[in-house]
Amino acid sequence: MKAVQFTEHGDRSVITYDDYPEPDVGRNEVLIDVKAGALNHLDIWTRRGLPGIDPEMPHVPGSDAAGVVLETGPDVTRFDEGDRVALSAGVGCGRCEFCRDGDESMCVRYRIIGEHLPGVHAERAAVPEDNLIPVPDDVDWEIAGSATLVFQTAWRMLVDRADLEAGETVLVLGASGGVGHAAVQIAAHAGAEVFAAASTDEKLQYADDCGADHLINYETQNFAGAIRELTGKRGVDVVVDHVGEATYDDSLKSLAKGGRLVTCGATTGPNPPAGLNRIFWNQLSVIGSTMATPGQADDVLSLVWDGTFEPRIREVLPMSRTARAHELLENREGFGKVVVKPDSEF
Repeated sequence: MKAVQFTEHGDRSVITYDDYPEPDVGRNEVLIDVKAGALNHLDIWTRRGLPGIDPEMPHVPGSDAAGVVLETGPDVTRFDEGDRVALSAGVGCGRCEFCRDGDESMCVRYRIIGEHLPGVHAERAAVPEDNLIPVPDDVDWEIAGSATLVFQTAWRMLVDRADLEAGETVLVLGASGGVGHAAVQIAAHAGAEVFAAASTDEKLQYADDCGADHLINYETQNFAGAIRELTGKRGVDVVVDHVGEATYDDSLKSLAKGGRLVTCGATTGPNPPAGLNRIFWNQLSVIGSTMATPGQADDVLSLVWDGTFEPRIREVLPMSRTARAHELLENREGFGKVVVKPDSEF
């Protein structure tokens, strides 16, 4: 079969779409005929080889995909041949206190398919049945293959970790990206007043279409100053920040007294100045979050499947053009998700 892969870390030139061994199906695994999958920024970090991300080579990336069940292992009970499924990429150990309590995303040995483990951007992939979610017949493959990671991440950030309530105010940074545009939709659905920040007016128009109430171009204005002006110097209750060093200080400045900054990543760097004086004086909370529990993933994806939430797709490419897909993300071209499909699906 064909698969996206790389044999060493590096720039986009290390990516190939080439022959790869057929996957072996374990006792609790399901073999999927992959129809579509989406890229995430973690695909870029994995390719570059950041500390702590050292998968076995050659490595197949991809933490988002959907397809049809071709075969099931002898211990599989939830799926049958012909079922439509989507991947939920987080893998817990199943033994630690967090896994026993049902929160695998807190697992001390947590790993992600496509990042630490072989991914699913291939013609076929073997996946543990616990990492699969049923997909209704009327959901397009591009939607099913691009929704799971960003929507479950944004849902856990806002609904679980930040405990967002109706009537609160939320600033979403990077509102044109995968997690960002999911967060805008989820916050609006929760009854919050949503402030969306992005780098171009075109991207902000997409954020407006997703339900944002206020739009801030952070290339032409300081977003913390804009928030103070728009809120009468109060600030917002919650900031969604997955950008990191470049935005962290202004994110703290954007918060109201007792506000919460929730983060799931740091695309511009993980080590900003702590800002402890602002944190303790304004009694702020800085909250980390990653992925979601199976129950949280089911909750948010049911709202994707019924059309309440919509993954916005900027481009669909054959897997042989995955390097171009990486380029779109790295250069921040466009709005929403970049989807890749096996060349045989074109």
